[in-house]
Amino acid sequence: MPDRPLEVIIPESASGLRLDRALATVLAETIPELSRTRIKTLMGEGRVSQGGRAVNAPSRPVRAGEVFSVAIPQAVPSALPAQAMDLDVLYEDDQLIVVDKPAGLVVHPAPGNPDRTLVNALIAHCGASLAGVGGVGRPGIVHRLDKDTSGLMVVAKTDRAHQSLTQQFAARTIERVYVALVRGIAPNAGEISGAIGRSRSDRKKMAVVAGGRTALTRFRLIRVLAGGAASLIECRLATGRTHQIRVHLASIGHPLLGDPVYGGRRRGADPLAGALADFRRQALDAIVIGFEHPVTRAPLRFQKKYAPDFSALLERLEPLQGQAGNRRESM
Repeated sequence: MPDRPLEVIIPESASGLRLDRALATVLAETIPELSRTRIKTLMGEGRVSQGGRAVNAPSRPVRAGEVFSVAIPQAVPSALPAQAMDLDVLYEDDQLIVVDKPAGLVVHPAPGNPDRTLVNALIAHCGASLAGVGGVGRPGIVHRLDKDTSGLMVVAKTDRAHQSLTQQFAARTIERVYVALVRGIAPNAGEISGAIGRSRSDRKKMAVVAGGRTALTRFRLIRVLAGGAASLIECRLATGRTHQIRVHLASIGHPLLGDPVYGGRRRGADPLAGALADFRRQALDAIVIGFEHPVTRAPLRFQKKYAPDFSALLERLEPLQGQAGNRRESM
């Protein structure tokens, strides 16, 4: 984006609108990444003016013919280092990128994982195409996957995309489909709506608790495995709470295979011990993500194959006294 003032003349079609909305509307064709939220920030920084005087009232109505000056600074480089990694990119344009995150990769730097994260990798991969989120040249994370959950993520490259995707997640219009391997014979289908919050007994864990945040997971059985010792199921998220699928499935007695936090302790011999010997994470893979493009409004939907280690575990479970009449996989 330019680092010089842009002159904006309010057209008749924008007369009567709030100033922030009017500016975003007029500038949408030339600078589509400039969101209304970003314009409000620029106002707070004194970068929107009229007749040489700063205008800092975003709700002020405008009139046709009024002229404003908008000074848009270059995006400040992120303080996070760019660290090149092999990324499985399913889609990318000037607004967003869709990647298949491998298990073991942390999404964002945090205590204990200061670098070598997905964000560091995206800064290196996207480079100058990161138009800036909040004025900083960084990718906009609008949802997360746990470190040891694999699967599809959409990440914003501009303010406009970040705002739109955030709104779509809040409105629950984003399609998210996961496959999971769980213990026991899961019901054919169902909904789990237990509210999720911090566990009363272990603050490092989440749990279904009274007063927690509303959460809804829908699931269906794909097929039973290992003579009833395990099931392959499909989960669809209506909300996106921390550890939601892991907590919800554990709450109905079907924890994820390999989950070190919510899997529970095994009593006696474990019929799945051999199959799980080399599987080092929870058996959860985000295989579908669908949303509306932030600029074109076109529907986008991406689907991937199961993660290699997930597929390998599935293959090890199938020969273990498979039940007759299991449901056929439809994914």
